[in-house]
This record gives sequence, C-alpha cells and structure tokens, in this order.
Amino acid sequence: MSTEPETTEETGPGTPEMPEAQGAPEAPDGVAGVAGDGLAADGGEGASEVSDVSEASGAPETSEVEDGGAGEETAEPAEGAETAEPTGSAEEAESDGSAGPVAEGAGKPELSEAAAELAAQRLERERIERRKAERRGPVESGAKLSGTAADLLAAVRAVEGGKKPASTVFAQPARPAPERAPEPGPATAPVRPAPVPEPVRQERPAPAPAAAPVGPSPQTVEAVRQVLARGGAPEALGQQAALVLGEGAGDVLREDPWQLLRLPGVRPEQADGFARALLGAECGPRDERRGRAVTVWLLEQAALAGHTALELPALTAALAQRGVPDPDEAVQSTLAEGEALVFEDALEEAGAPAARAADDEEEEAAERPVRVLIALERYAMAEESLADGLARLINSPSQDAGEAWAPVVAELSGGAAELARAVAGHGLVLHTGGDASRAEPAALLGAARDAGLRALAVCHTPDGRDRLAALPPTRGAGVGTVAGLLAGAEGPGRDGDGALELDLLIVLDAPQLDVESAAMLVESLPDGARLVLSGDPALLWSAGPGRVFADLLAARACPQLASRLPDPGPIGELVSGIGIGELNQVEAPGKEVVIVPVRDAGEAVHRTVQLVADSVPRAFGVPVEDTVVITPGHGGAAGTRALNSALKERLNPGPGRFGGFDPGDRIAYSPAPGRTLPGTVVKADAEGLHLSCAGAPVAVPRERVEGSVRHGWALTAHQAVGGRWPAAVVVLPGDAAQTLSRPWVYTAFGRGERHLSVVHGVEGALPRAVAEIPAKPRTTRLATLLRPQPPTD
Repeated sequence: MSTEPETTEETGPGTPEMPEAQGAPEAPDGVAGVAGDGLAADGGEGASEVSDVSEASGAPETSEVEDGGAGEETAEPAEGAETAEPTGSAEEAESDGSAGPVAEGAGKPELSEAAAELAAQRLERERIERRKAERRGPVESGAKLSGTAADLLAAVRAVEGGKKPASTVFAQPARPAPERAPEPGPATAPVRPAPVPEPVRQERPAPAPAAAPVGPSPQTVEAVRQVLARGGAPEALGQQAALVLGEGAGDVLREDPWQLLRLPGVRPEQADGFARALLGAECGPRDERRGRAVTVWLLEQAALAGHTALELPALTAALAQRGVPDPDEAVQSTLAEGEALVFEDALEEAGAPAARAADDEEEEAAERPVRVLIALERYAMAEESLADGLARLINSPSQDAGEAWAPVVAELSGGAAELARAVAGHGLVLHTGGDASRAEPAALLGAARDAGLRALAVCHTPDGRDRLAALPPTRGAGVGTVAGLLAGAEGPGRDGDGALELDLLIVLDAPQLDVESAAMLVESLPDGARLVLSGDPALLWSAGPGRVFADLLAARACPQLASRLPDPGPIGELVSGIGIGELNQVEAPGKEVVIVPVRDAGEAVHRTVQLVADSVPRAFGVPVEDTVVITPGHGGAAGTRALNSALKERLNPGPGRFGGFDPGDRIAYSPAPGRTLPGTVVKADAEGLHLSCAGAPVAVPRERVEGSVRHGWALTAHQAVGGRWPAAVVVLPGDAAQTLSRPWVYTAFGRGERHLSVVHGVEGALPRAVAEIPAKPRTTRLATLLRPQPPTD
C-alpha cells in the first residue's frame, strides 16, 4: 500500500513514503521539545521540571515551561498529547495570547449553560467541602526570597492569557492542563441540581443569557491589594486573589503568604519572595505553612497532569526538590490540617490465582504489598463517589426489570443486539470501537425509545452530538452533550430526589470523562438505570484528572463489548493501524491521504496556509471553514499561535480591534475546564465578544475574552478531540518530534473525514512514536476501588 503524493505546486510533484523509524532518541510520551523554540506538546516550550512522577526523586529542576498548555490546553495529559492551558478558572483557558487588555469590572452576562455548568461543578465540590474541618489559625511563615512583582504579574497573566501553562511538575510538558476553577465557598445548596421540568423527548430552547456570578466585594479586593502591595506583588492581582481565596482574602494572605500559590501561574519561589517581603526575618525554610502550601501546590500540579493521587515517595521527592527540609513532616502536617488524604491500596500480584482458599486468605492479605497514596480531598472524594455509584449501578438491575428490554433486543441485530442483550441484564456496560461503532449505541438509543424507555445519549462536544443525531436510528431525538446534561440545559427532568428521569444513559466519547464529571453523571442516575460508556480507548484521555474509561476497562467489573465495525476508507485504514502501533502505507486513489514533507517550521507554516486556502478547496471541494489544522502545541514557530496568525492574515485580515479579534475570525472558546467549542466571531460591543458556537449565540464578557477565547483555525489535538471535519491538516514540525505519542497521532489523524494532509517534518520520529510511545500512565485509584480489597493493618 502506498500513500498518494499531492501533485499541486504546493506539495511538489511527488512525496516520499512515510519513513521507517531511524533510531530517533527515545522520548517518553509527553516529553518536552528542545530548548529555544522547541515545541512541547500543546504548547509547552522547553523541558518540564520533572518528566515523570516516578522519576521525581532524581530529576533536576529546570526553568518554567513556556507556552505549555486543560482541556482541554496546557501540558498534555498522561498520554502525552497536549497541555491544557488554564482558562481563567477553567483544564482550559484557550486564549491565543493576542487578546488586548481586559476591562476590569465589566461583569457582563454570559450564557446560562456555562454558568449552570460551573454551578453544577460547584455543587459537587461543596459536598466535598462540607466534609472538611475548619482550618486552624495560621502560624508565622517564611522561606527563601525569589522573584519580583513584575515576574509574578507576568507569570499569572501568561497563564490567564494562554501564553504559558500552569507549571506542571508531574506532567510531561505535553498535556492540556486547564486552570482549575476556584474552590467554592461553604455549601449553600443541595448536592443535586434542581429538577428540570421538560421530558427527555422534548427539545429545549436555546439558553438565554444569565447574569454573571457575583464576584468579591470591593472592600475585599481593596484589602487584598493592600496586602499585595506590602509584599511587593502587583496590586492588579487583587481581583483574582479575592476570587480564589474568598471573603477575608486579605487576612488569609497576611497570615499565610504562601496561599498566593493558589493563584494559577504562581510558583513557589515567587510566593517565597512575597512571604519574605511581608514577614522579614521571621521567615524560615522550616515553616510549616510553607511545607503545607507547597505540598498542596504539588498535588494540584499532579492533577493538571491527570493524576488523582501521588505515591508518597514521588511526593516527598518533589518536596525535597522544592527546598522543603523535612518532606515527611510537611506531608504529615498537610494531612493533619485536612488539606489532603492518605490511602493504602493493595497492589495486584502478577499471576495471582483468581480465588484463594478461605484459610489462607487472611495470611496472604497481610503479606500483600501496598502503595501509600496522597490525594487532594476534592479528587479523592470524587473518585470514591464514582466507585460507589458504579457499584450501585452494577448491583441494582433485577431480572424483572430486564424483561422490559426484551422488545429492544428483538428490534436489533448484529453488534447492536449484542449491546442490547448486555444492557438488559447489567446496569453498567462498556462498549469500545472507532467512529463507525457509534452506529451501535445509536441503534440501541432508537430501539429503547421506541420501546417506551426513557433513554438519552450524550457526547463530549456539540459536533459529536450533531453527528450522532444525524444517524438514522436516533431520528434526531434523545441526544445531547455531557456538559449540557450536567448543566440542566439538555436532557430530561429530575425526580424529587434530584435523580435524572432516565432508564438508559449512553455516554459516547467516554475516554474524555474526567473523574469529577463522571462522578456527577453517575450520582445523577437512579437505581435500576442502565449506563453505557462507549468510546475509542486509543484516543487521548481526558483533559481533567483521572482515566475513568481506561480504569473501568482494566477493572473488568462489568461486561465489555468491542465493536467489529471498521472505520471506512483510507483514513480509517491508516488510523486503525496506528491504534495497534503500526504506521502503514495505504492506497489512496482519491488522494484521501497526502504527505507534505517540509524542512523547517517556517516552511511548515507556509505549506499549511497554502493547503487550507488553496489546495484542499481546489482539489477536494472542501471549503476553508470545513478544514481544521491540528498541531502539537500552542507555542513554537509552528504552534497554534503562529499558524493562527498566518491563517488570519491570509483568510480574514483585519486590525483586531477587540482583543485581536475581528468579525469572521474562527475561534476556539473554552467556557469551562476541558471543553473547547469551535466557532466564529460575529461582532463586538460594550457587552463583550459575540460568538457563534455550534449554531448557538454566545456572549463572552470583556473581562473573560483574554482567558477563554483564542483564534481557532489551528487547534491542538485535545481541543479537537470529539469533533470531526471534512478535511484535516496535521502539522508536525521538526521541533515537535519529542512530543509525539501514539494516542496523539491517532487522535490527530482521525479528525479528517474525507481528506488528511500531513505536513511532515519529524522524519523517523513519527513511526517511532506510533510504534513505541503509548499513553503515559496516570496514578489513579478507581480500578483499585472497584475490586474487593483485602484487610490491611
């Protein structure tokens, strides 16, 4: 099989075959690119501080990763695809860095879906917060001096604007690490959202604009600014610090200056300088508050890298690197204050028998090795809640209830019938396969609704929802998005207990579920409901912490069905090979797959613009707006910023009067962590930037534009996952060679439906990544929680 070369002037008369691996130096998934303009996955330039949790104890510290990038993006998740850049409080601020100054205090309304989604997330976090004890009064603190006010402001602004990632100590610099939303205050509402009256079959109207959440009081902001000024930090950070730390933020910072680390982009050495300026000679490296603050900061960095917990040796090693004299004492202090939790999980013994004699069980359990894990309570409680909810679903179906599914099974055939039979007898079913396999859950959805069952299918993106609705079995009904369902903007109403009025929930794009979203979904299902998690396990994992789908597949706690429907055409054949570690040449008589060799990043940008603006529209009839460009990162000479700048100049030149944007610009809007909505700019006025995303109007307040909107002709793979376009141009500049992994290549190459052009400048690194660099492991507890645990001392 061979890949057809493109014969236009842009690509030249012929293109060589995909080269064999030529012994490129081995780079683990997500390792940062070379120095200088080296491109770290999803925008990370330069090397990360620690390339892997397991290597934390010996890795030298390096400078802050630049342009790294939620999630959907900043430093890539464990699979090494991208980095989720923070979004002003969300695995995802996707600002392209060109936006102008932000108007303070604009406080304009935004879409109710985004506000409601954040509110739903806050409800889950409030439930967790209620379990926490009140923090004890602060003690005097201090540490080493480092950094200036200008450096501090630049660091925070860079994270907010997408120019730099939140530092991810435990991530490969290739994962989207979105900025986490501020922790909510004391709980004031029940865990479950209020019931929504519309039935599942009924389409909901477009959400109306809603008032923006109330921010901190002017008095609080002013008090924070005074403390910041005393500590030599920029007063401009007052609004954000008050938002993150809440009322009384000034007193919090005065008593514990290292709480400044809770602001995205602030690093320990900068917080040290702030503390010394406030406390003077009282500062000391052994201060307990510094040890606790750095411990929590490291756990947050691990969460941005996709981990829900860290093994104790990795955490103590990282603390030692950060100048904490007694790491064990710092961890114990953090646990005593209730800022983290400790767990002992038994390790699986390779080749252990499935069953043991009852007499030997207790003795063997006592000898069984365990690992000690430290986790932030937020993620630990979400993971345990998810495990409890999944166990409830697995154990709740009854034989009588299964009889209601007989008409559904009778209506279907093939793989869809197998799926229906599994669902009839089990509360949780896993379904795997490529894009073509979505036809089987679609058929199940249609048959269940025909049988009078309350059924709904949700996808990761609006594009996925629309493609699912276009499949004949669904007849365009009973579909939505995960975010829309959790926000109450899509799907059924809720009963008196707050549970969704559903008999069947199908979640497609299941690998994109992070642990918190999955926990909220599962907790919302009533007893006896069926849950089908369907997706392609070869894709990039979620932008947020956890690897829910992969953990469930590994736990084998429920039926698993693998679809036998292959993805069609040369692109489907190419991507299927990548999924098993083979980069094959494919026959492409219609030039469905084209390789465009380039020598450097400048040529890569030039060829990409030619392909999008001229070659693809002329050769394949695909309009410019139906072609997506995908590149490994936001930074670098051929990252999303450079490509978007060149594409805007060619396709929609303009002065960029509103934060760098003009009407007609393609954008990527990130309303919440881990979510990216492609769209276009409609207009700008005093209320902010008006967008059209998935056919729905979106108004972004002026103060949120810089942190949540970036140009979107070119995306990262994490931004693009869950969507497909008629044509895709994947850009692989030479400085991206070390950021590639099999999941990244699989995801990027699979975004094109009719045509795929690969702007190829990484030579042997591409086949090497496909063959040798799988998904990077994440430290999670879900698989352990789902299997019976032996007693431990």
